[in-house]
Parts: sequence; structure tokens; C-alpha cells
Amino acid sequence: MVRKQLRIKNISGLHLRPTGMLCNEAIKYQSSIQIVTGSTTANAKSVLSILGACVKCGDEIELICEGNDEEEALAAVAGLIESGLGE
Repeated sequence: MVRKQLRIKNISGLHLRPTGMLCNEAIKYQSSIQIVTGSTTANAKSVLSILGACVKCGDEIELICEGNDEEEALAAVAGLIESGLGE
């Protein structure tokens, strides 16, 4: 299992468009990918799960990957989040 702390840069937080981009990247990997914010855990491969977490701009999240390709998954998904998810 690998983890990384990240801060959400998107002005509007994780709304539908950036969440869709994040999910499209996450589903490329076999590993389980979770987003933890406060007491909420969201499946990074589910748009509804992420939207339900109500992640806002400036929120601190923890990205947790577990599986065969966990290192690659963490690097790719964290890189996408750090880049601002296209915004």
C-alpha cells in the first residue's frame, strides 16, 4: 500500500469534469485507489463516490493505492491531481 497527501487546487473543487478525468485515469489500473478526506473515503474509480465526498478547493486529501501496480497508479493519479485536472 502506498499513500500520498495532496491539496486540491481546482477553484471549483472536484466537480463533474475533473472527477471524470480522475476516474478515467484511475480505471486504467488494477489497484484499488481510494481518496480520503476527513472521515470520508471515496473510490477513485467511481464518479458518484468522489462527487459524494464533496471535495472543495484547498481541501487536503490522502490518495491510497493498493495492488500490483500501486506505484504506477499513485504516480499517475497524483500527477493528474497536482496538474489541476485540466483546469
